[in-house]
This record gives sequence, C-alpha cells and structure tokens, in this order.
Amino acid sequence: MISTLISVLIASWGIPKLRALKMGQVIREDGPQTHQRKSGTPTMGGLLVVPAGVIIGSFVSVTDESSEQLLALACITLAYMVIGGFDDWCSLTRGTNTGLTPRGKLLLQAAAGLIFLTWAGWQNWIDSSIALPLGMSIQMGFMIWPLALFVFLAESNATNLTDGLDGLASGCGALVFTGLAIQLMLRGNDGDPVLAGFCMAMAGAWLGFLMHNRNPAQVFMGDTGSLAMGAALSGVAILSNSLWPLLLMGGVFLAESLSVIIQVWVFKATKGPNGVGRRVFRMAPLHHHFELGGADEQMVVRRFWSITGGLVLLGLLLRPTA
Repeated sequence: MISTLISVLIASWGIPKLRALKMGQVIREDGPQTHQRKSGTPTMGGLLVVPAGVIIGSFVSVTDESSEQLLALACITLAYMVIGGFDDWCSLTRGTNTGLTPRGKLLLQAAAGLIFLTWAGWQNWIDSSIALPLGMSIQMGFMIWPLALFVFLAESNATNLTDGLDGLASGCGALVFTGLAIQLMLRGNDGDPVLAGFCMAMAGAWLGFLMHNRNPAQVFMGDTGSLAMGAALSGVAILSNSLWPLLLMGGVFLAESLSVIIQVWVFKATKGPNGVGRRVFRMAPLHHHFELGGADEQMVVRRFWSITGGLVLLGLLLRPTA
C-alpha cells in the first residue's frame, strides 16, 4: 500500500529529528517498572503519519460531495492531532507525564467535534438512525447529535488510553480501519468506496508506523496520534452510519476505557477514612492489569491484536445491510 510505504519512509526520516529536538517521552512513575527503560523514546510520532494518511485518503474523492466529506474528515482528524500535540508539548516542556488538564482537553475535543457536527448537519450528511444487521435500525431523532459528540469524545480517549504498550494502539487501529473499509465496500447500494478508501489510507499509515512502533519501539505516537486516530474512526463511523460496526470492531478500545472507568468508580465508592479504596484491576488501563499479572508485554499486545482481529471478523459478519 502506498500509504504504508510513505509512512515508513516519513517515520524513518522523522524519528531522528524528534530525537534531536529532545521530544523524549516521560514515563509515569506509578506505571509498571519495566516501562522505565522506555523513558526518552521520541514521542509525538503522530505528526509523522497522520498528515500522510489524511492526504493520501483525500485523493479518493469522485464527486463534489465526497470531496467536502473528505475535507471535513481531514479537518477533524488534524484538529484532534493538534489538540493531542499541544497536550504532548505541555508534557514535554514540564518534564512530566501530564499535559493539559483533563477538563481543558475535553473542552477542546468537544469544540472541534461540535464544529464538525455543525458542518455535517448543515450538509445533511448524518442519518438520524443507527443501522443494525438484518435491515434493522434504531431511530434516534434529535438524540443522534449528542450521541455523535459522545462518540468523538469516548472513542478518541479510548484510543488514547490504549496507547500504553509498544504497537498496541497502532496495530489495533490499523485492523479497525481495515475492517471499517471492508464493511463499507460490502454495504448495500454499492457501498461507500470514498470513505472506504480513506479508511484504507489511514490503515496503511498506521501499519507503516507500526514498523517503528513495535517492541522495542523507536517512537511513540503520543496523544498527537492517538487522539487523531479516534477522531478519524469516529468521523467515518458517523458519516457512514457505521456506529454499530465501530462498537464491535473497536471492542479492545472500549474495554480499555471501561477498565479505567470501573477502576476509578469502585475506588471512590469504597474509599475509607484512610483514603484507600478497593481496586478491581491490578492497574488500569486493562493492558497494565495483565502486565502486572506476569504477562510479557509483547504477549499482551499480540493477544489484543488477535482479539481485535476476531472482533473485526465479527463486525463484518454482523454488519448493517444498508
């Protein structure tokens, strides 16, 4: 794939530049101790591959409407990349693992999502129903709009949380983009080749990045890449009425996010006078739970890839028919 080759080449050129600029990742001290050796690995790798995937994916337009949809997708993907990049930059300049405040980052994500949805609504691109298998659907009416905004926030933060092991988010992301592309081509009315082409370009870009991001990683995508990945997945799903396939295929992203929510909720609900509460997992997100249970990092990544591959197949079997 062209986007894979270009991504590999750009990353090969850009990684030394990131290293020279001292864009080294600061590793959280309360994380697994085996991760401390990764401190200083160049981050913000999303800058190297996201624009490449977006540009290549934008060349598949065949009509004026599809051109504008691809422009909207490019804008929301790059907007989230910029938000993530600002967050990464704040972390690097402070020398800590924390950048923007959670509330500040969420507000920026919501603002970008609202602009995209306003654009899409003005052009009447969004269906007010959720397509399901066997010709079924759920009529949402006006509620499709808050749901769509929630999808942007939830998916982008889920992909962000998944980016905690070498190659985990990039590998899972490449698989989910590929799955979405295939189901878009198999849908009724000759499918949606334009959005499918965008998905394949993004899948190829992340596959190329994976060549440098697999264990031992030469570069991390950072929030720069993970937020952009989630935004692109969300944008495609919203425009193509593929929320159901995204939910199934992105099950690993969902599980990672839910593990954090459950961990925090249970800890707060059971916190005693000493300030200590119960934990459901050894550590959240979920991949750290398995690491602290003795599983090798590469084994966890391979298993999560395999699960994502299985979920992609399930999503294809249970894809909407129209």
